[in-house]
Amino acid sequence: MVPAKNMKTPWDSLAEDRIRAAQANGEFDNLPGFGKPIPGIDEPYDELWWVKDKLKREGLSSLPPALALRLDVEQTLARIQSLPAEHEVRRELAALNERIRKLSIGPLWGPPVDVVALDVEEAVSAWRTGRAGAT
Repeated sequence: MVPAKNMKTPWDSLAEDRIRAAQANGEFDNLPGFGKPIPGIDEPYDELWWVKDKLKREGLSSLPPALALRLDVEQTLARIQSLPAEHEVRRELAALNERIRKLSIGPLWGPPVDVVALDVEEAVSAWRTGRAGAT
């Protein structure tokens, strides 16, 4: 005897029974994203969509270290403008210079690190000038 094509296996019926029970209990009601469009549905297909999505969710960067360091310098210089005390500015600049030093001496992938350590006194002077101009 040949089994019928539509004949369900015990696993299929078990799964269907559990799905029906969950629906009856309302476990599928009010799921996150219900009634909303699927994000990225209209964008062209990208094989690495899941990698990019994970990087975004985890807050990770896929930039080569040299470019990430340039971004770090830019963000740190912008951030120190809002710091209220000179000792905080000096601490931030010292930490930045340490990150620059570490990346400059270690083996890296991508383009070479061409960022040099910042002159702390010059940066503090610029911070003071910016604070004086803001008041």
